Amino acid sequence: MSLELHPEAAAEFAAQVEYYEDQQPGLGEKFYREVIGCLNWIATNPTLPRLRRDHRRVNLRVFPFYIAYVEEGDSVWVLAVANGYRRPGYWRKRLSGG
Repeated sequence: MSLELHPEAAAEFAAQVEYYEDQQPGLGEKFYREVIGCLNWIATNPTLPRLRRDHRRVNLRVFPFYIAYVEEGDSVWVLAVANGYRRPGYWRKRLSGG
C-alpha cells in the first residue's frame, strides 16, 4: 500500500520536528522517528476501525499527536499530523481535497 502526505500535513510534520528540536536537542529526532514508525505501521495496517465515518486515526504513544488518514484504493492519504489538544478538526477541510 502506498502512503502519501497531504502537503499541509507534511508541512506541519516538518514544523513540529523543528519546534521540538528547538525545545531540546534530540527531541525533534525522537518525534520524527515516532511519526515515521506510525506511518510505516499505517502503510501495512491501514484498515483500523474508523472513529468517524470519513477517516481513521492513529495516536502517537509519546507525543500528544495523532495521524488522521483515509484510504483511497491502494493508497493511504495522510490528512494531518495533528496535536490532540489544539484546534480539533482544523484539518477536516482536507477531506474534500481543500
